[in-house]
Amino acid sequence: MLPFALTIFTGAFLLFQVQPLIGKYILPWFGGGPGVWTTCLLFFQTLLLGGYAYAHFSSTRLKPRQQVILHLVLLALSLALLPITPSAGWKDHIAGDPNWRILLLLTVTIGLPYFVLSSTGPLMQQWFSQTNPGVSPYRLYALSNVGSLLALLSYPIYFEVKFSRQVQSQMWSAGLVAFVLFCGYCAYRVWKNAAATSAVGAFETDSAPPADAMASIPATDKLLWVALPMIASILLLATTNKLSQEVAVIPFLWVLPLSLYLLTFIICFDHARWYHRGVFVSLLVVGVAGVCTLIPAGTDAPMRLQIAGYTATLFFACMVCHGELYRLKPPPRQLTSYFLMIAAGGALGGFFVAIAAPAIFNDYRELQIGYWLLSYGLGVLCFRHRSRELALAAGIGALAITVALPGLRSLFSDSPGIGGEFATFFKERAWYIVGGAVVFALCVFNFRRREIEEQWQPRMAGFVMVLCVLLGAVFVMQWDERSTVKTITASRNFYGTLKVLDYYPNDPEDNYRLLLHGATTHGIQFTKPEKSVMPTTYYTDNSGVGRAMVALPETPRRIGLVGLGTGSLAVYARAGDSLRIYEINPAVEQLARTQFKYLEYCQGKVDVVMGDARLMMERELEAKNSQQFDLLALDAFSSDAIPVHLLTKEAFEIYWQHLKPDGVLAVHISNRYLNLRPVVEKLAKHFDLEAVSISDDNEPEWWIYATTWVLVTKNKAFLQTEKIRDAAEAPETAGKDAPMWTDDFASLYSILKQ
Repeated sequence: MLPFALTIFTGAFLLFQVQPLIGKYILPWFGGGPGVWTTCLLFFQTLLLGGYAYAHFSSTRLKPRQQVILHLVLLALSLALLPITPSAGWKDHIAGDPNWRILLLLTVTIGLPYFVLSSTGPLMQQWFSQTNPGVSPYRLYALSNVGSLLALLSYPIYFEVKFSRQVQSQMWSAGLVAFVLFCGYCAYRVWKNAAATSAVGAFETDSAPPADAMASIPATDKLLWVALPMIASILLLATTNKLSQEVAVIPFLWVLPLSLYLLTFIICFDHARWYHRGVFVSLLVVGVAGVCTLIPAGTDAPMRLQIAGYTATLFFACMVCHGELYRLKPPPRQLTSYFLMIAAGGALGGFFVAIAAPAIFNDYRELQIGYWLLSYGLGVLCFRHRSRELALAAGIGALAITVALPGLRSLFSDSPGIGGEFATFFKERAWYIVGGAVVFALCVFNFRRREIEEQWQPRMAGFVMVLCVLLGAVFVMQWDERSTVKTITASRNFYGTLKVLDYYPNDPEDNYRLLLHGATTHGIQFTKPEKSVMPTTYYTDNSGVGRAMVALPETPRRIGLVGLGTGSLAVYARAGDSLRIYEINPAVEQLARTQFKYLEYCQGKVDVVMGDARLMMERELEAKNSQQFDLLALDAFSSDAIPVHLLTKEAFEIYWQHLKPDGVLAVHISNRYLNLRPVVEKLAKHFDLEAVSISDDNEPEWWIYATTWVLVTKNKAFLQTEKIRDAAEAPETAGKDAPMWTDDFASLYSILKQ
């Protein structure tokens, strides 16, 4: 078993080590948003399906020696495509939806090596069955997931920290060479075994399925082979999206959910004893109730609570999906068909989240839909297995909610860090959950003892279906709750969701429109003409950028802006000024021009450049077209923070080539969870620049938001102007040891807010 185990482990390690590596390469090329990673996961799941299909059809249609020859040829071709470093030519993408370009990039760059690696698990298990008849290969599947998990965990902790991307790529290539050697030895074993047994085809081996093998498996089981991994995949991608939108788009928040997802595969496929249906279904019910409270709270919930709540519930859900999937496993002779359907389910889940959902919905609905589908799946499983345990476990979970709810309500109401939305949700809506849970629990435990112990009752599964209906009602209620304010327009694309909300439409004095990107406000504007030219939210006269705008010289100025939003900063442009705005999302420009008036009222000349700001600036420098800005403001938010690739040493080098020698870089670092000030100050120190932080916590009006900006410049005289000097804060010691961010390395651990 050792050669096959080593090959499977190495292949799985390389398979999942390359995912964050390639994702980190291309993340800055396509805006740095969560959609990049979602599309990458879709590619990986689709190639995994292709690899499993190859393993299935080659093992069932080809003789053992033919399988060996074909696989060795593919291995040789994959080596010929090394190294896997993506070409910089793929950065030519301008704007719009880059899903298909990302998929094409990944196909050309790592398509064949990833395809060959993805076939390793089922193919090596099939070869192992041929050379070791009568020995179960399913533990090798758990071993492959151990290799995958170690690869994911080691990447942000070790490889990302210790090595540059180029060195990582070289190390991965060396690992692929070692894998090919291991795989070659296994192929040699299969070749020898074929000669010894005079095997004439895969159908004639002890592990080959008879002609009617698949026909003997119930259609419901085949459907569940696809449905359960599909639901788990939807929840994986939806959870990753949720965390990336509300915290930051970083490898750690990609790796954590994926690691837990793989861990459940390891646990469930190692041995049936590790998955206890009653325990995990009960925990799942409690976890879903927690998700029902986290979703409406949004970014008001503390970051650690969000990460813990969403990922713990994902773990319980995947344990249920994969544990039930293992219970439905066929004999080893149907192994490749089984894994092929599992891979198909994973790919379908990825396609739904990455491609279908943005086209169908104008908001993020996948997380709720995933949990609703899982609740329905529990009802189907309850009927399929005639399981009293599933129904009772769901009832125990429902009872746990009712017992814990008063304490949770008190905690959420009293905690200033979580805010009022939790309390409001519990006060106004929790009775739906409580009432449904109590009714459900009473129904479950109302059985006669004899019925519980000795007799299956179909109504037991019916109660699980009732819980499914109640959960769906809660989610629909939450969707409607978000529509209490009039929504003028709502849209969704690769870069996220956008809504324009209309507040107080019947009050001409206070009527205003708000642009919401995900859960983050990107600006407001009053509709009354006299008030429509006032700077609002993060851009008032007392904000760091507002003070910098006012302190700039009176002469015609060139102003650069990264991130358009509503165009609020255009109010500072004077006659003769030039305002150049970089915006990656075409939907944002459309809304800024049709639903808001800042650009229309701007007194200066306005140019909007579509595309990622950093790439557009690089292209301008290549054309020897330095913009010579007097001020460049970084205000691009992909989640709750500026994308990481805009705050690296390499990015700052580009900015300073576009600024005048005495120009000013204004960086918006307002953030609920991260203290980005040390990051900017470290970069300023590296380039021998002065940096001052201006925090405006005074909110005299509701339309003025607390903000923090950092102004970076060589112009000491500018920093000594009264407007800047009076608001500048003392140097900060917290986070001073944070490492400087580069394209190869960016750490969030040292800048987490306490």
